[in-house]
Amino acid sequence: MSTSVPPADRPIDAAPAPAPAAPRRGEGRFGPFEVGLYAITVFAWSTSWIAMKAQIGVVQPEVSLLWRFLIAAGAMWIWAGIKGSRLRFGLGDHLRFAALGALLFSTNFDLFYHGASHLPSGLLSVVFSLASVVNLLMGRVLFGHAISGKVALGALIGFLGVAAMFRPQLMQADFAADGALGLGLCVLGTICFCSGNMVSSRIQLRGVSVVSASAWGMSWGCVFLAIATAVGGLPVAFDTGAPYVISLLWLSLVSSVAAFWAYLTLLGRIGAGRAGYATVMFPVFALAISTAVEGYVWTVSAAIGLALVLAGNLFVLRR
Repeated sequence: MSTSVPPADRPIDAAPAPAPAAPRRGEGRFGPFEVGLYAITVFAWSTSWIAMKAQIGVVQPEVSLLWRFLIAAGAMWIWAGIKGSRLRFGLGDHLRFAALGALLFSTNFDLFYHGASHLPSGLLSVVFSLASVVNLLMGRVLFGHAISGKVALGALIGFLGVAAMFRPQLMQADFAADGALGLGLCVLGTICFCSGNMVSSRIQLRGVSVVSASAWGMSWGCVFLAIATAVGGLPVAFDTGAPYVISLLWLSLVSSVAAFWAYLTLLGRIGAGRAGYATVMFPVFALAISTAVEGYVWTVSAAIGLALVLAGNLFVLRR
């Protein structure tokens, strides 16, 4: 399946112009702009784990996520207005935005929040790093994207590296009924995230900008979270403590607005398989943050795992 990659000087909302000998989707150039998008994504999501810990407490996960995406959606609407992005769409597009909101801006996060109460945090990162592999498989099945042996090998090496880094947590995890439930929730969350990636790819192929799609997708996500809160009879609480407020703002503006803009833009430019490899990289930086903040102790297994992740990253990102 061939698509054209929009030139940097054409407005992102404009319909894609036909171009001869267009590169295949997922084989786009990885230049300085793509490096910047990748760096933003990895940084924003690497720091999200520390911020997410401060969210666990008196406020239910669905309610915390509702506050998060209300703020994020508001910021996206302001951004879209400043950019002059197209914001009026037909029913078909709104069905896609609703799917984006359900998969990428609500359900996947909710599943991981609940899974976190049953599993070690390191195992959460390992499960989510499967997104790089699931993206490749979904892209192949749904869009016919070719999977090069080099990219597939890089994804596998990276996943094995993350598993080695978190080997102590994996060995200590209790896979009784409680642990199995947590694992199942996180696997479902990862599948939701990757399914949202596929929806975003389809939306971008229709010439809709990432900012417009994210503004509507986050708004639809808020609708679903509000429904879940009402149906569950959950109290609409808010923690006024500084850790909760600061972490909420960080998760809303950095880990949601900046990260999703960068990631979804990257996904549209280089394909889901290569963009999804950011999910393998950010546990590495999250572990570095944990070393500085939480006193994480490095082991030989962790060092070997880091080397594997970096090697896998080179396999995936180099042409």
